[in-house]
Amino acid sequence: MSVEVGRSASETGSFAEIFGAFVKLGLVSFGGPIAHLGYFRDELVVRRRWLTESAYADLVALSQFLPGPASSKVGFTLGVMRGNGLLGGLAAWLGFTMPSALVLFVFALGASAFTGRVAEGIIHGLKLVAVAIVAQAIWGMAKNLTPDRQRIGIALAAVWITVAPIGMLGQIAAILVGALAGLWLCRSQGGPVTGHLDYPVTKRAGAIALVIFAVLLILPPILASVTGNQALALFDAFYRAGALVFGGGHVLLPLLQAEVVAPGWVSNETFLAGYGLTQAVPGPLFTFAAYLGAVMGPDPNGFVGAAIALVAVFLPGGLLAYGVLPFWDMVRVRPLAQAAMRGANAAVVGILGAAFYDPVWTSAVLAPVDFALALAGFLLLTAWKLPPWMVVLLMAAFGLTSGLVGGLI
Repeated sequence: MSVEVGRSASETGSFAEIFGAFVKLGLVSFGGPIAHLGYFRDELVVRRRWLTESAYADLVALSQFLPGPASSKVGFTLGVMRGNGLLGGLAAWLGFTMPSALVLFVFALGASAFTGRVAEGIIHGLKLVAVAIVAQAIWGMAKNLTPDRQRIGIALAAVWITVAPIGMLGQIAAILVGALAGLWLCRSQGGPVTGHLDYPVTKRAGAIALVIFAVLLILPPILASVTGNQALALFDAFYRAGALVFGGGHVLLPLLQAEVVAPGWVSNETFLAGYGLTQAVPGPLFTFAAYLGAVMGPDPNGFVGAAIALVAVFLPGGLLAYGVLPFWDMVRVRPLAQAAMRGANAAVVGILGAAFYDPVWTSAVLAPVDFALALAGFLLLTAWKLPPWMVVLLMAAFGLTSGLVGGLI
């Protein structure tokens, strides 16, 4: 299998181009991290052709090994590649994160709780968008990454492993098993690697990032304990949560609840209200941190608290992704590494398939009409080639209508 960059992946994009592309994604990417990967693929792989399908799958597989917000790590890495360095990653992170973070910050300042039948209808419509987006992503990636029986089998095994009752370890185990199976089953498939994935990060810079990650994990709790500084304690709570969780924002929530509700920084009612609001906004669920930082009881809160919490929860994933990047291309060109990556990429398809059922399908398709609407969204994306934002608007409009009708009955 040839692993090459996309047609325009060798070009360097400006800060404005990268920021603009990810602002668009940040405004329309509903449905959680798995759905976000579908939006990324459609916009940056299919439409803009910043990189190839296999290169994108490499980034997705790499992100599964690292803790932190999965889709945000992929987005940050795409920005680093496109922008030829850290500034591009910063542009991607800001663009993808700020829309939902700002909305949640405004809610935290005193907006009314997003409740009622109309609100629930809109949220349900947006969940149906996620069903269509994830189905589209699985359809496209499966055609490219599971073209033979061996890799179809690996993808199926990944589904079984992911749905096993082993919690957050399921995705990591599926990737590891996929890579090991690839060493055995995928050695003879494909030719030599002819492309080059250009990760514009030096090994020295990567090592520095990994050292900073470790220092920030160890030092702040010690200093916070010695000095009693609340800002340090706030940073430590959110940084530790971001550093120790694999997967998406739903996995983060129990950790954050223990960090902010148990010490009395945020009431449980306020915490749950913010979580409900988070479901109504696009972008990464980790932006829930902005809401929590703003509503904190002790200082710092407000804008300063939101900024500290938001940066702290995303920083560990970004440092790890940046630190590992300079070693990734060196590893993937080796024949055994290629076979392992073919298996790992097939496992990514299986992981997406498992997530498509739970939580995407189970939380959205509750009646036959939901199935019909999700299917319509899928066909609008794949057959009629409508842009995702248009499908988002259509589904949200349906949800609004159903909420209004339900409220009148």
